[in-house]
Amino acid sequence: MPEETAHLDGYSIVIPAYNEKHGIGPVLDQLIQVSQGKPIEIIVVDDGSKDGTAQVVEQYPSIVLVRHLGNRGYGAALKSGIRRATHEIVCITDADGTYPNNRIPDLVEQLSTGHFDMVVGSRTGENVSIPLIRRPAKWMINQLANIVAGERIPDLNSGMRTFRRPVALRFFNILPDGFSFTTTITLAMLRNGFLVHYEPINYHARIGQSKIKPIADTLNFVQLVGRIALYFAPLRLFLPMSAALLLLSLAWGLISTFLLGALADVSTLVIAMTGIQIGVIGLLAELINQRLPNTYRND
Repeated sequence: MPEETAHLDGYSIVIPAYNEKHGIGPVLDQLIQVSQGKPIEIIVVDDGSKDGTAQVVEQYPSIVLVRHLGNRGYGAALKSGIRRATHEIVCITDADGTYPNNRIPDLVEQLSTGHFDMVVGSRTGENVSIPLIRRPAKWMINQLANIVAGERIPDLNSGMRTFRRPVALRFFNILPDGFSFTTTITLAMLRNGFLVHYEPINYHARIGQSKIKPIADTLNFVQLVGRIALYFAPLRLFLPMSAALLLLSLAWGLISTFLLGALADVSTLVIAMTGIQIGVIGLLAELINQRLPNTYRND
């Protein structure tokens, strides 16, 4: 259930930036226009940029600039900005101009109703520009994440979302320093009973060069989702694997008996026992997970 709603006296916008000198200026101009007359804090975390991103930000006296001496990662930059934020409500967005920042007040308004713990700008609007090369991997990761979460997630890793700072701080020790920060906080909040709302938004082509490495980052995302499944919902990972192996052993037993003329008893038994062992491991992991105190759960 959502935490008790506090009076909305402003909010903080955190923008991680790494070599975004061409995109950060237009983004800040748009955010300043959105925040006119409102108590909004804008924080840019320069994550060791070498192209003069920080120098562009310094031209805006009202913007809070946090600098990392070296490139520590997208998630690390967000953590620094969230720690620096002075408001209870925090919104994150990107420095590359892909997100419709004029929609931030809509997301904050949704959160401030008290019905949700996090509002995600879901890239499911009418105008969505996601490169074709990223779509197959994105679809595969989303399907795996849906299984882990036990519900459909319209946008797993959108970089535009708003949440309450105290809730995010609960998860800081498991939130990674890389691009998977948003994936992790989405699954962690869903698996711990927090309420997440997905607000459709448009998504534009980025300004500048993408930092995403399609193959390496996809493998990292799959590994991450598997790790979160083991941490929060082990049965959702082990039970399908166990069932699949047991069905495979049954199918192989029938095929070897009726088509090959003799039961392949050794291989069938090995497959079946492996399936049973994986199922037992999943049950034990689930029991341990339920018995251990979990400080992340929304009590």
